[in-house]
Amino acid sequence: MTASAPPPVTAVRSPENWRPDSWRAHAAAQQPSYPDRAALEEALATLAQLPPLVTSWEIMALKQQLADAAAGRRFLLQGGDCAESFGDCRSDRVADRLKILLQMSLVLVHGLEIPVVRVGRFAGQYAKPRSTDTETRDGQTLPSYRGDIVNGVAFDAAARQPDPRRLIQAHSRSALTLNFVRALIDGGFADLHHPEYWDLAWVQHSPLADEYHRLVESIGQSVRFMETLVGKQIGALNRAEFYISHEALLLDYEQALTREVPRQWGWFNLATHFPWIGMRTADLDGAHVEYFRGIRNPVAVKIGPSVTPDQLMRLVERLDPDNEPGRLTLIHRMGAAAIADKLPPLLRAVRASGRTVLWSCDPMHGNTESVAGGIKTRRFDNIRAELERAFDLHAEAGTRLGGVHLEMTGDNVTECMGGARDLSEADLQRAYRSTVDPRLNYEQSLELAMLIVRKRRQLGA
Repeated sequence: MTASAPPPVTAVRSPENWRPDSWRAHAAAQQPSYPDRAALEEALATLAQLPPLVTSWEIMALKQQLADAAAGRRFLLQGGDCAESFGDCRSDRVADRLKILLQMSLVLVHGLEIPVVRVGRFAGQYAKPRSTDTETRDGQTLPSYRGDIVNGVAFDAAARQPDPRRLIQAHSRSALTLNFVRALIDGGFADLHHPEYWDLAWVQHSPLADEYHRLVESIGQSVRFMETLVGKQIGALNRAEFYISHEALLLDYEQALTREVPRQWGWFNLATHFPWIGMRTADLDGAHVEYFRGIRNPVAVKIGPSVTPDQLMRLVERLDPDNEPGRLTLIHRMGAAAIADKLPPLLRAVRASGRTVLWSCDPMHGNTESVAGGIKTRRFDNIRAELERAFDLHAEAGTRLGGVHLEMTGDNVTECMGGARDLSEADLQRAYRSTVDPRLNYEQSLELAMLIVRKRRQLGA
Protein backbone atom coordinates (compact mmCIF):
# COMPACT_ATOMS: atom_id res chain seq x y z
CA MET A 1 0.00 0.00 0.00
CA THR A 2 1.15 3.56 -0.57
CA ALA A 3 0.94 6.23 2.08
CA SER A 4 -2.39 8.05 1.97
CA ALA A 5 -3.07 11.74 2.49
CA PRO A 6 -3.08 13.03 6.07
CA PRO A 7 -6.39 12.38 7.84
CA PRO A 8 -8.63 15.42 8.26
CA VAL A 9 -8.19 17.27 11.52
CA THR A 10 -11.33 16.84 13.58
CA ALA A 11 -12.55 18.96 16.45
CA VAL A 12 -11.86 17.43 19.83
CA ARG A 13 -13.51 18.23 23.11
CA SER A 14 -13.12 17.55 26.78
CA PRO A 15 -15.14 14.47 27.79
CA GLU A 16 -18.32 15.07 29.71
CA ASN A 17 -18.71 14.11 33.37
CA TRP A 18 -15.07 13.11 33.69
CA ARG A 19 -12.46 13.79 36.32
CA PRO A 20 -9.19 11.96 37.06
CA ASP A 21 -11.01 10.17 39.89
CA SER A 22 -14.31 9.41 38.12
CA TRP A 23 -13.11 5.84 37.57
CA ARG A 24 -13.75 5.18 41.26
CA ALA A 25 -17.49 4.96 40.56
CA HIS A 26 -16.84 1.94 38.30
CA ALA A 27 -15.75 -1.63 38.95
CA ALA A 28 -11.93 -1.73 38.94
CA ALA A 29 -10.37 -5.07 38.04
CA GLN A 30 -6.81 -6.16 38.83
CA GLN A 31 -6.29 -3.73 41.71
CA PRO A 32 -4.21 -4.87 44.73
CA SER A 33 -5.73 -5.02 48.18
CA TYR A 34 -3.63 -2.83 50.46
CA PRO A 35 -3.97 -3.73 54.15
CA ASP A 36 -2.93 -0.23 55.28
CA ARG A 37 -5.19 2.33 53.61
CA ALA A 38 -3.63 5.25 55.50
CA ALA A 39 -0.21 4.31 54.12
CA LEU A 40 -1.69 4.12 50.62
CA GLU A 41 -3.21 7.60 50.89
CA GLU A 42 0.10 8.97 52.16
CA ALA A 43 1.98 7.43 49.25
CA LEU A 44 -0.51 8.79 46.71
CA ALA A 45 -0.31 12.27 48.23
CA THR A 46 3.47 12.13 47.84
CA LEU A 47 3.17 10.96 44.25
CA ALA A 48 0.80 13.79 43.42
CA GLN A 49 3.51 16.30 44.40
CA LEU A 50 6.42 14.67 42.57
CA PRO A 51 7.55 16.01 39.18
CA PRO A 52 6.00 14.29 36.15
CA LEU A 53 8.01 11.80 34.10
CA VAL A 54 7.05 13.12 30.66
CA THR A 55 5.70 16.35 29.18
CA SER A 56 2.53 17.24 27.35
CA TRP A 57 4.40 18.39 24.24
CA GLU A 58 6.17 15.03 23.99
CA ILE A 59 2.78 13.33 24.26
CA MET A 60 1.28 15.47 21.51
CA ALA A 61 4.30 14.88 19.26
CA LEU A 62 3.87 11.13 19.68
CA LYS A 63 0.16 11.40 18.89
CA GLN A 64 1.01 13.03 15.55
CA GLN A 65 3.54 10.31 14.76
CA LEU A 66 0.97 7.62 15.54
CA ALA A 67 -1.44 9.39 13.21
CA ASP A 68 1.26 9.18 10.53
CA ALA A 69 1.67 5.46 11.23
CA ALA A 70 -2.06 4.90 10.82
CA ALA A 71 -1.81 6.61 7.42
CA GLY A 72 1.16 4.48 6.34
CA ARG A 73 3.80 7.20 6.65
CA ARG A 74 5.52 5.61 9.68
CA PHE A 75 5.74 2.21 11.38
CA LEU A 76 5.29 1.66 15.13
CA LEU A 77 7.86 -0.48 16.95
CA GLN A 78 6.77 -0.99 20.55
CA GLY A 79 8.75 -3.39 22.68
CA GLY A 80 10.47 -4.22 25.94
CA ASP A 81 10.17 -6.31 29.07
CA CYS A 82 6.99 -8.12 30.02
CA ALA A 83 7.47 -6.63 33.50
CA GLU A 84 10.37 -4.52 34.69
CA SER A 85 11.94 -5.25 38.04
CA PHE A 86 13.48 -2.73 40.42
CA GLY A 87 16.69 -4.78 40.38
CA ASP A 88 17.04 -4.29 36.62
CA CYS A 89 17.27 -0.51 36.96
CA ARG A 90 20.96 -0.70 36.01
CA SER A 91 22.89 1.16 33.36
CA ASP A 92 23.89 -1.98 31.45
CA ARG A 93 20.36 -3.41 31.38
CA VAL A 94 18.81 -0.09 30.31
CA ALA A 95 21.43 0.42 27.59
CA ASP A 96 20.91 -3.10 26.24
CA ARG A 97 17.14 -2.62 26.03
CA LEU A 98 17.69 0.59 24.11
CA LYS A 99 20.25 -1.07 21.83
CA ILE A 100 17.95 -3.82 20.63
CA LEU A 101 15.13 -1.35 19.90
CA LEU A 102 17.55 0.88 17.98
CA GLN A 103 18.90 -2.09 16.03
CA MET A 104 15.41 -3.29 15.14
CA SER A 105 14.37 0.21 14.10
CA LEU A 106 17.49 0.50 11.93
CA VAL A 107 16.49 -2.69 10.09
CA LEU A 108 12.94 -1.40 9.67
CA VAL A 109 13.90 2.09 8.51
CA HIS A 110 16.35 0.69 5.99
CA GLY A 111 13.95 -1.96 4.71
CA LEU A 112 10.63 -0.12 4.82
CA GLU A 113 12.04 3.28 3.78
CA ILE A 114 9.78 5.12 6.21
CA PRO A 115 10.46 6.54 9.69
CA VAL A 116 9.91 4.29 12.70
CA VAL A 117 8.11 5.35 15.89
CA ARG A 118 10.22 3.90 18.72
CA VAL A 119 8.26 3.15 21.89
CA GLY A 120 9.76 1.22 24.79
CA ARG A 121 7.81 -0.98 27.17
CA PHE A 122 9.81 0.41 30.08
CA ALA A 123 10.31 3.26 32.55
CA GLY A 124 7.00 2.29 34.17
CA GLN A 125 6.11 -1.31 33.19
CA TYR A 126 6.20 -2.51 36.81
CA ALA A 127 2.65 -3.89 37.20
CA LYS A 128 1.23 -7.12 35.79
CA PRO A 129 -2.32 -8.50 35.72
CA ARG A 130 -2.81 -11.92 37.27
CA SER A 131 -5.28 -14.72 36.62
CA THR A 132 -5.96 -15.22 40.34
CA ASP A 133 -5.60 -13.05 43.42
CA THR A 134 -3.72 -15.74 45.33
CA GLU A 135 -1.10 -18.41 44.72
CA THR A 136 -0.74 -21.70 46.63
CA ARG A 137 2.48 -23.65 47.06
CA ASP A 138 2.98 -26.63 49.34
CA GLY A 139 -0.25 -25.87 51.15
CA GLN A 140 0.55 -22.17 51.76
CA THR A 141 -1.63 -19.52 50.08
CA LEU A 142 -0.31 -15.99 49.56
CA PRO A 143 -1.24 -12.98 47.41
CA SER A 144 -0.15 -13.34 43.78
CA TYR A 145 2.89 -11.42 42.61
CA ARG A 146 1.54 -8.35 40.76
CA GLY A 147 4.83 -6.74 39.79
CA ASP A 148 7.43 -4.84 41.77
CA ILE A 149 5.19 -1.78 42.02
CA VAL A 150 2.86 -3.84 44.26
CA ASN A 151 4.80 -6.61 46.03
CA GLY A 152 7.86 -8.86 45.86
CA VAL A 153 8.34 -12.00 43.79
CA ALA A 154 9.70 -14.10 46.69
CA PHE A 155 7.11 -16.57 47.99
CA ASP A 156 6.85 -15.45 51.60
CA ALA A 157 4.24 -13.49 53.53
CA ALA A 158 6.30 -10.34 53.98
CA ALA A 159 7.32 -10.05 50.31
CA ARG A 160 3.86 -10.78 48.93
CA GLN A 161 2.01 -8.21 51.05
CA PRO A 162 1.11 -5.19 48.87
CA ASP A 163 3.21 -2.24 50.01
CA PRO A 164 2.21 1.35 49.04
CA ARG A 165 5.81 2.53 49.40
CA ARG A 166 6.56 0.59 46.24
CA LEU A 167 4.52 3.16 44.29
CA ILE A 168 7.13 5.79 45.17
CA GLN A 169 9.93 3.36 44.31
CA ALA A 170 8.33 2.70 40.91
CA HIS A 171 8.21 6.41 40.15
CA SER A 172 11.85 6.76 41.18
CA ARG A 173 13.04 3.80 39.09
CA SER A 174 11.02 5.06 36.12
CA ALA A 175 12.60 8.50 36.43
CA LEU A 176 16.11 7.04 36.68
CA THR A 177 15.52 4.81 33.64
CA LEU A 178 14.05 7.58 31.54
CA ASN A 179 16.76 10.04 32.57
CA PHE A 180 19.47 7.61 31.46
CA VAL A 181 17.71 6.89 28.14
CA ARG A 182 17.40 10.60 27.43
CA ALA A 183 21.04 11.18 28.35
CA LEU A 184 22.18 8.39 26.05
CA ILE A 185 20.13 9.64 23.12
CA ASP A 186 21.03 13.31 23.62
CA GLY A 187 24.68 12.31 23.96
CA GLY A 188 24.76 10.64 20.55
CA PHE A 189 24.15 7.01 21.54
CA ALA A 190 21.62 6.75 18.69
CA ASP A 191 23.94 8.43 16.15
CA LEU A 192 23.53 6.83 12.72
CA HIS A 193 27.17 7.69 12.04
CA HIS A 194 28.10 5.07 14.66
CA PRO A 195 25.50 2.27 14.75
CA GLU A 196 28.30 -0.05 15.85
CA TYR A 197 27.80 1.50 19.32
CA TRP A 198 24.54 -0.45 19.48
CA ASP A 199 26.14 -3.89 19.25
CA LEU A 200 25.55 -6.31 22.11
CA ALA A 201 28.75 -8.10 23.07
CA TRP A 202 27.19 -11.53 23.58
CA VAL A 203 25.81 -11.80 20.05
CA GLN A 204 29.02 -11.30 18.07
CA HIS A 205 28.78 -14.93 16.92
CA SER A 206 25.05 -14.85 16.19
CA PRO A 207 23.87 -16.42 12.90
CA LEU A 208 22.31 -13.03 12.11
CA ALA A 209 25.38 -10.93 12.99
CA ASP A 210 26.87 -10.92 9.49
CA GLU A 211 23.60 -9.90 7.84
CA TYR A 212 23.11 -7.09 10.37
CA HIS A 213 26.67 -5.79 9.98
CA ARG A 214 26.31 -5.75 6.18
CA LEU A 215 23.19 -3.63 6.64
CA VAL A 216 25.04 -1.28 9.01
CA GLU A 217 27.87 -0.84 6.51
CA SER A 218 25.36 -0.12 3.73
CA ILE A 219 23.71 2.57 5.82
CA GLY A 220 27.08 4.04 6.74
CA GLN A 221 28.01 4.32 3.08
CA SER A 222 24.69 6.03 2.34
CA VAL A 223 25.16 8.52 5.17
CA ARG A 224 28.70 9.37 4.05
CA PHE A 225 27.52 9.82 0.44
CA MET A 226 24.68 12.16 1.46
CA GLU A 227 27.00 14.27 3.62
CA THR A 228 29.57 14.47 0.83
CA LEU A 229 26.85 15.86 -1.45
CA VAL A 230 25.68 18.54 1.00
CA GLY A 231 29.18 19.30 2.28
CA LYS A 232 28.40 18.98 5.98
CA GLN A 233 27.29 16.52 8.63
CA ILE A 234 23.54 15.92 8.79
CA GLY A 235 22.66 16.78 12.37
CA ALA A 236 19.31 14.99 12.38
CA LEU A 237 21.18 11.67 12.19
CA ASN A 238 22.85 12.25 15.55
CA ARG A 239 19.83 11.36 17.70
CA ALA A 240 16.54 9.48 17.64
CA GLU A 241 13.13 10.27 19.07
CA PHE A 242 12.10 7.77 21.71
CA TYR A 243 8.96 7.33 23.79
CA ILE A 244 7.89 5.18 26.73
CA SER A 245 4.76 3.17 27.42
CA HIS A 246 3.26 0.86 30.00
CA GLU A 247 0.03 -0.92 30.78
CA ALA A 248 -1.85 1.58 32.98
CA LEU A 249 -3.04 -1.07 35.40
CA LEU A 250 -2.84 0.54 38.87
CA LEU A 251 -5.35 3.35 38.62
CA ASP A 252 -4.37 4.95 41.94
CA TYR A 253 -0.84 5.44 40.56
CA GLU A 254 -2.05 6.72 37.18
CA GLN A 255 -4.46 9.19 38.79
CA ALA A 256 -1.74 10.62 41.03
CA LEU A 257 0.31 11.50 37.94
CA THR A 258 -2.59 12.85 35.88
CA ARG A 259 -2.21 16.62 35.65
CA GLU A 260 -3.42 19.76 33.95
CA VAL A 261 -0.66 21.78 32.32
CA PRO A 262 -0.28 25.45 31.30
CA ARG A 263 -1.35 26.46 27.80
CA GLN A 264 -3.11 23.16 27.12
CA TRP A 265 -6.70 22.11 27.72
CA GLY A 266 -7.64 18.88 29.40
CA TRP A 267 -5.75 16.31 31.47
CA PHE A 268 -2.58 14.38 30.64
CA ASN A 269 -1.23 11.20 32.17
CA LEU A 270 2.33 12.38 32.76
CA ALA A 271 3.56 9.00 33.98
CA THR A 272 4.05 7.84 30.39
CA HIS A 273 3.64 8.94 26.80
CA PHE A 274 1.53 6.02 25.65
CA PRO A 275 -0.56 4.02 28.17
CA TRP A 276 -2.52 0.96 27.15
CA ILE A 277 -5.41 -1.12 28.48
CA GLY A 278 -4.83 -4.85 28.78
CA MET A 279 -7.31 -7.47 27.69
CA ARG A 280 -8.32 -8.28 31.29
CA THR A 281 -9.31 -4.66 32.04
CA ALA A 282 -11.00 -3.59 28.78
CA ASP A 283 -14.57 -3.86 30.12
CA LEU A 284 -16.60 -1.11 28.43
CA ASP A 285 -18.21 -0.09 31.74
CA GLY A 286 -15.11 -0.72 33.85
CA ALA A 287 -12.86 1.69 35.67
CA HIS A 288 -9.96 1.50 33.21
CA VAL A 289 -12.01 2.50 30.18
CA GLU A 290 -13.58 5.29 32.23
CA TYR A 291 -10.14 6.61 33.19
CA PHE A 292 -8.71 6.31 29.68
CA ARG A 293 -11.58 8.13 27.98
CA GLY A 294 -10.63 11.38 29.69
CA ILE A 295 -6.87 11.69 29.22
CA ARG A 296 -5.39 13.39 26.18
CA ASN A 297 -2.57 10.90 25.66
CA PRO A 298 -2.66 8.59 22.70
CA VAL A 299 -4.01 5.31 24.10
CA ALA A 300 -4.03 1.68 23.05
CA VAL A 301 -6.19 -1.36 23.82
CA LYS A 302 -5.27 -5.04 23.61
CA ILE A 303 -7.89 -6.92 21.56
CA GLY A 304 -8.20 -10.68 22.09
CA PRO A 305 -10.07 -13.46 20.27
CA SER A 306 -13.18 -13.19 22.47
CA VAL A 307 -13.96 -9.61 21.37
CA THR A 308 -16.91 -9.25 18.99
CA PRO A 309 -17.24 -6.53 16.32
CA ASP A 310 -20.05 -4.90 18.31
CA GLN A 311 -17.99 -4.83 21.50
CA LEU A 312 -15.01 -3.41 19.65
CA MET A 313 -16.97 -0.62 17.98
CA ARG A 314 -18.55 0.44 21.29
CA LEU A 315 -15.07 0.52 22.82
CA VAL A 316 -13.73 2.59 19.93
CA GLU A 317 -16.62 5.05 20.31
CA ARG A 318 -16.07 5.36 24.05
CA LEU A 319 -12.31 5.95 23.83
CA ASP A 320 -12.21 8.07 20.66
CA PRO A 321 -15.61 9.74 20.15
CA ASP A 322 -14.11 12.50 17.98
CA ASN A 323 -12.20 10.15 15.65
CA GLU A 324 -8.99 12.04 16.43
CA PRO A 325 -6.01 10.93 14.30
CA GLY A 326 -3.34 9.31 16.47
CA ARG A 327 -5.62 8.93 19.47
CA LEU A 328 -6.38 5.20 19.38
CA THR A 329 -4.24 2.15 18.66
CA LEU A 330 -5.81 -1.31 18.55
CA ILE A 331 -3.31 -4.06 19.39
CA HIS A 332 -4.67 -7.45 18.34
CA ARG A 333 -3.29 -10.55 20.07
CA MET A 334 -5.18 -13.55 18.77
CA GLY A 335 -2.72 -16.45 18.68
CA ALA A 336 -1.48 -18.17 15.54
CA ALA A 337 -4.30 -20.72 15.62
CA ALA A 338 -7.14 -18.18 16.00
CA ILE A 339 -6.10 -15.08 14.04
CA ALA A 340 -7.45 -16.16 10.64
CA ASP A 341 -10.92 -16.70 12.10
CA LYS A 342 -11.13 -13.96 14.73
CA LEU A 343 -9.39 -10.92 13.22
CA PRO A 344 -11.16 -10.36 9.84
CA PRO A 345 -14.62 -9.51 11.30
CA LEU A 346 -12.99 -6.84 13.52
CA LEU A 347 -11.06 -5.36 10.60
CA ARG A 348 -14.22 -5.20 8.50
CA ALA A 349 -16.22 -3.53 11.26
CA VAL A 350 -13.67 -0.76 11.85
CA ARG A 351 -13.12 -0.19 8.12
CA ALA A 352 -16.87 0.04 7.48
CA SER A 353 -17.21 2.65 10.24
CA GLY A 354 -14.71 4.98 8.55
CA ARG A 355 -12.78 5.25 11.80
CA THR A 356 -9.10 6.22 11.84
CA VAL A 357 -7.21 3.83 14.11
CA LEU A 358 -3.69 2.46 14.13
CA TRP A 359 -3.60 -1.33 13.97
CA SER A 360 -0.72 -3.10 15.69
CA CYS A 361 0.01 -6.81 16.15
CA ASP A 362 1.09 -8.43 19.41
CA PRO A 363 2.13 -11.93 18.28
CA MET A 364 3.37 -12.85 21.76
CA HIS A 365 0.52 -13.18 24.25
CA GLY A 366 -1.79 -15.41 22.24
CA ASN A 367 1.00 -17.95 21.80
CA THR A 368 2.03 -18.59 25.41
CA GLU A 369 2.16 -22.21 26.55
CA SER A 370 3.59 -24.24 29.43
CA VAL A 371 6.06 -27.09 29.08
CA ALA A 372 7.50 -29.61 31.54
CA GLY A 373 7.87 -28.21 35.03
CA GLY A 374 5.26 -25.52 34.39
CA ILE A 375 7.72 -23.26 32.55
CA LYS A 376 5.95 -20.69 30.38
CA THR A 377 7.36 -20.29 26.90
CA ARG A 378 6.47 -19.28 23.35
CA ARG A 379 7.43 -20.96 20.09
CA PHE A 380 9.09 -18.61 17.62
CA ASP A 381 7.36 -20.40 14.74
CA ASN A 382 3.95 -19.47 16.21
CA ILE A 383 5.02 -15.88 16.83
CA ARG A 384 6.26 -15.60 13.25
CA ALA A 385 3.15 -17.29 11.86
CA GLU A 386 0.78 -14.92 13.64
CA LEU A 387 2.69 -11.86 12.47
CA GLU A 388 2.88 -13.03 8.86
CA ARG A 389 -0.82 -13.91 8.84
CA ALA A 390 -1.68 -10.52 10.33
CA PHE A 391 -0.07 -8.73 7.38
CA ASP A 392 -1.98 -10.94 4.94
CA LEU A 393 -5.33 -10.45 6.68
CA HIS A 394 -4.96 -6.68 6.75
CA ALA A 395 -4.09 -6.65 3.05
CA GLU A 396 -7.15 -8.78 2.27
CA ALA A 397 -9.43 -6.51 4.35
CA GLY A 398 -8.14 -3.29 2.82
CA THR A 399 -6.72 -2.14 6.15
CA ARG A 400 -3.12 -1.51 7.17
CA LEU A 401 -0.98 -3.16 9.84
CA GLY A 402 1.03 -0.20 11.04
CA GLY A 403 2.92 -1.55 14.02
CA VAL A 404 4.12 -4.42 16.16
CA HIS A 405 4.08 -4.89 19.95
CA LEU A 406 6.70 -7.28 21.38
CA GLU A 407 7.99 -8.58 24.69
CA MET A 408 11.75 -8.72 24.23
CA THR A 409 15.05 -8.04 25.92
CA GLY A 410 18.67 -7.28 25.07
CA ASP A 411 19.77 -9.92 27.58
CA ASN A 412 21.13 -13.32 26.57
CA VAL A 413 18.01 -15.22 27.64
CA THR A 414 16.54 -18.54 26.52
CA GLU A 415 12.82 -18.06 27.15
CA CYS A 416 11.20 -18.53 23.73
CA MET A 417 11.89 -21.68 21.72
CA GLY A 418 13.09 -21.63 18.12
CA GLY A 419 14.58 -18.74 16.18
CA ALA A 420 18.04 -18.34 14.69
CA ARG A 421 19.69 -20.74 17.15
CA ASP A 422 16.72 -23.12 17.16
CA LEU A 423 16.37 -23.08 20.96
CA SER A 424 14.77 -26.23 22.33
CA GLU A 425 12.78 -27.01 25.47
CA ALA A 426 16.02 -28.19 27.09
CA ASP A 427 17.62 -24.78 26.40
CA LEU A 428 15.00 -22.97 28.49
CA GLN A 429 16.73 -24.03 31.70
CA ARG A 430 19.98 -22.41 30.61
CA ALA A 431 19.04 -18.74 30.89
CA TYR A 432 15.38 -18.30 31.83
CA ARG A 433 15.18 -15.06 33.85
CA SER A 434 11.71 -13.62 33.41
CA THR A 435 9.54 -13.49 36.54
CA VAL A 436 6.33 -13.34 34.49
CA ASP A 437 6.23 -13.95 30.72
CA PRO A 438 8.85 -15.28 28.26
CA ARG A 439 10.64 -12.73 26.08
CA LEU A 440 12.37 -12.75 22.72
CA ASN A 441 16.14 -12.44 22.93
CA TYR A 442 18.28 -10.30 20.63
CA GLU A 443 18.50 -12.80 17.78
CA GLN A 444 14.79 -13.58 17.78
CA SER A 445 13.89 -9.88 17.92
CA LEU A 446 16.17 -9.01 15.02
CA GLU A 447 14.82 -11.94 13.04
CA LEU A 448 11.28 -10.57 13.45
CA ALA A 449 12.40 -7.14 12.24
CA MET A 450 13.84 -8.73 9.11
CA LEU A 451 10.63 -10.74 8.67
CA ILE A 452 8.54 -7.55 8.80
CA VAL A 453 10.66 -6.00 6.06
CA ARG A 454 10.38 -9.09 3.84
CA LYS A 455 6.64 -9.37 4.36
CA ARG A 456 5.91 -5.71 3.65
CA ARG A 457 7.99 -5.87 0.49
CA GLN A 458 6.18 -9.04 -0.57
CA LEU A 459 2.83 -7.25 -0.18
CA GLY A 460 4.13 -4.17 -1.98
CA ALA A 461 3.42 -1.99 1.05
